[in-house]
Amino acid sequence: MKKVIIALSFLFSIAAIIMGIIPVRAQEVPTQPPVSYVQGSLVATDFSQVAARTIDGVVHIRTVQTRLTPLYQSFFGFIINQGMQRKEYSAYGSGVIISSDGYIVTNNHVVQDAERISVTLNDKRVLEAKLVGTDPATDLALIKIDARDLKALQFGDSDSARVGQPVLAIGNPFNLTSTVTAGIISAKARNVGIIDNSHGMESPIESFIQTDAAVNPGNSGGALVDANGRLIGIVTAIASADGYYTGYSFAIPANLAQKVTNDLKRYGTVQRAYLGVNIYEMTDQIAKQMGLNEVKGVLIGRVVPGAAAAKAGLKDGDLLLSVSGVEVNSFAEMMQELGRFAPGDHVSVTYYRNGKTHSATVTLQNSQGTTDIIKR
Repeated sequence: MKKVIIALSFLFSIAAIIMGIIPVRAQEVPTQPPVSYVQGSLVATDFSQVAARTIDGVVHIRTVQTRLTPLYQSFFGFIINQGMQRKEYSAYGSGVIISSDGYIVTNNHVVQDAERISVTLNDKRVLEAKLVGTDPATDLALIKIDARDLKALQFGDSDSARVGQPVLAIGNPFNLTSTVTAGIISAKARNVGIIDNSHGMESPIESFIQTDAAVNPGNSGGALVDANGRLIGIVTAIASADGYYTGYSFAIPANLAQKVTNDLKRYGTVQRAYLGVNIYEMTDQIAKQMGLNEVKGVLIGRVVPGAAAAKAGLKDGDLLLSVSGVEVNSFAEMMQELGRFAPGDHVSVTYYRNGKTHSATVTLQNSQGTTDIIKR
């Protein structure tokens, strides 16, 4: 059966469906690492303390928007178009508190086109939120509620996360608030073609953390946390043929989310950095033609004249091996690493040319070919 990638916001007509919500209030517990115990032949991990420490940092988001829909009426068996009517719809998702004064990160697809945004905290308080900024290229958004002394989740280092590492997904699937599921990291740097930025100037940036923690519609914008309760991802999508969880879910890495939200808070828009190159994925055939014994790096097909890479001496046909000391073996990995930097940053790169490895320092540029800050 063919699988498709589905974003996890949850859309309902207000007039048609009313869903009960039973939030769970977590109790305060001391900060401790999870406890492992042997269960049969398997080693399981007790996440109860981690869940208790983090569940208050995840919120339920409800957005309202109105749409024009056709109005039809039946008259003696004939369907007559009576024109258009305005109908109110709600979308539901999740968000993560990232500061005690009310900043919340969520997915762009949860809040896009919203006329009103409300946030339900885990203690049942309902507060109106304002939109601070969005970044369709990463499917991230930042909203703000007027509150103090909130329990914020701390960003972890998603680069150090490892395949096989246990994780928790916290969110509000099907409007069941404060739901916690567990799994492991299944893969990193996944590019699955979920982000639609067809109306934007920038290419989508996808380098998802893939997990097998169960998530469903409504989990969008929720938290993926490690065994120490640190935020390592923002849950975004599932791979499914029917719209429900079938074993794979995807999260935006926390390092990328932190940079995006910091920019949205400070500038209202993301300061995106560019090398100024066209990239091709490496294959075994290309590697052999270049005299390599392994498939690694990404191939520079074209260097844009006058751009950052060109000024640093990179050329067409170079094999880019690392950015800022981090190996880049796919387009997704390269975009994830560049996504952490801003125009004007000086970044070290290594590349392979004519049988030798070289290094250079690149001064990254913005989309306009300068190092200036772009404000909304």
